[in-house]
Amino acid sequence: MPRVKRGTTHVKKRKKLLKATKGYKWGRKSKVKLAKAAVAKAGAYALRDRRTKKRVNRRLWQVRLNAAVRERGLTYSQFIHLLKEKNIDLDRKVLSQIALEYPEVFDKIVELVKS
Repeated sequence: MPRVKRGTTHVKKRKKLLKATKGYKWGRKSKVKLAKAAVAKAGAYALRDRRTKKRVNRRLWQVRLNAAVRERGLTYSQFIHLLKEKNIDLDRKVLSQIALEYPEVFDKIVELVKS
């Protein structure tokens, strides 16, 4: 069986790894051993925070909605309950955007829900 030299593969692998650590501090950007650990850790944090982002955004929408709805004489929980009773299928993200950018439209939604 012929001999296989893997120099190019090895160099490509290291180059790709070091490219991923661009902008890191100290030896984590230039030392392969440290870069490996840094990239693994960064990937783990990225995965975790993609999940966390969803929770954080939902909380933000709820706070915005609560503030907007309280100005109009309801609480957040009452508002959501009335939305479900009236079968209005707008999610919290859209409702908070409407409340923030188009208050007159949000007023109409609240009036529709109250009636």
